[in-house]
Amino acid sequence: MSRKSAVSARPEFMSRRGVLQAGAMGLGLNVANLSALRSLANRPDRSRAKSVLFIFLTGGLSQHDSFDMKPDAPSDIRGEFNPIATQTPGTQVCEHLPLLAQRSKQWSLLRSMQTGSNGHEPACHMLLTGRLDFPAGFSLRKVPSLNEWPSIPAMVRYAYRDQPHGKMPPAVILPEPSVNEVGKVRPGQYAGRLGNHWDAWHIDIASKCPLGNGACPDCFRFEGTPFEHAASTIFDAPTLTLPQGGNLRLQGRVDLLDFIQGQQQQLEQSAGGLDSHRKQAISVLTDPKVRSAFDVERADAKTLERYGKNKFGLSVLMGKRLIEAGVNLVQVNLGKNSSWDTHRRNFVNLKENLLPPLDQCISALLDDMSASGLLEETLVVVTGEFGRTPKINKDAGRDHWGPVNTMLFAGGGVRPGNVIGASDRNGAEPVADLQTPENFAATIYEALGIPREAMWSDVDGRPHKIYHGRPIEGLMA
Repeated sequence: MSRKSAVSARPEFMSRRGVLQAGAMGLGLNVANLSALRSLANRPDRSRAKSVLFIFLTGGLSQHDSFDMKPDAPSDIRGEFNPIATQTPGTQVCEHLPLLAQRSKQWSLLRSMQTGSNGHEPACHMLLTGRLDFPAGFSLRKVPSLNEWPSIPAMVRYAYRDQPHGKMPPAVILPEPSVNEVGKVRPGQYAGRLGNHWDAWHIDIASKCPLGNGACPDCFRFEGTPFEHAASTIFDAPTLTLPQGGNLRLQGRVDLLDFIQGQQQQLEQSAGGLDSHRKQAISVLTDPKVRSAFDVERADAKTLERYGKNKFGLSVLMGKRLIEAGVNLVQVNLGKNSSWDTHRRNFVNLKENLLPPLDQCISALLDDMSASGLLEETLVVVTGEFGRTPKINKDAGRDHWGPVNTMLFAGGGVRPGNVIGASDRNGAEPVADLQTPENFAATIYEALGIPREAMWSDVDGRPHKIYHGRPIEGLMA
């Protein structure tokens, strides 16, 4: 499938289109998610990227123990890990990221991101929407709701609304939403004030493992008590919900290809009068590239070995394949139960359960995208919603820390081997090039060619700017 734009006119960002709302269809998405699938025209020359792969480390990775180590700080700050040299002179990373260290000429770091909260829910809303402020009526008691700002993927879907985009939606989130340990959804993941018909395509296919953190089936509990993956698979067969209610779900475990083929047959037999939107939904689900993207558990043995046969590796592989199939923005949630929320046994859990699969899958991703040329036109971002405290707590963990965080960027015109910004000697505060979620979102929007003057209208018809910051200066070559 060609990744080149086939349209000839820039979308009108202030227009508002009525979208058919006829329920949901396929893999947890609304039929509206598959109607009016859009692409941008007349891409500006500011960016080389055509797509973005956003890898979200839900729970918050410790910057001290990954990409912004402080070996000269006191022992209760620097921690147990040692830094190692990368291929970039002067840049060091954690000893438990050896593969990424070898590939440092493919990526850059931002060490001065600041979110405005130490709480998961507010910080997630800030990062995932690209805004430090909250809309009127925002409340953590009701999530998701219309009183949230639109997520970055929802905003991308809206911005790409006015031109045909083939079969694929502009924005996808997988393999499950970010929730806490009691299953409560965190804010900032949905369309909010845009209206739910602009939601991104949410692919909720991870097998249910309610209390498991990390890369299922190699999941764990922070306190170190024995734990086994709660399902027999990594990904489960999704439910296909039809308009006007009713679910079609095959009983028992089936692989994704058989599931999709079976659902297509049932739909064709039982719903002869399909409208164009529902037909488009079926065509998406049965497209060979899409089916291949979902069927990652049956990838060849070499690919599985390189990415890791676990939820981290296979989710990243699925995200790459969806980019190849034509999706413009894919958000991959690595962990649902605050998997990176290392209040306890920070060093044990990072060393044994978290950093190795992250190092493995991101390195395999960069290798494959570089070899195919896809990295040149895909911006890759890896980050959590905040960093973690400089001081190690009584449980050998680190707590939430909004003042500073580190992000990794690669591809899409990023200047490789670069470090932007800096934190202080203890990794507590930015001391150079302070950046905010507004600039993070602007970097993504510009990478996707969304004009800086673009606007959107909320559910009450009020106009809003899409951009609330400027792309991160010095990031792009």
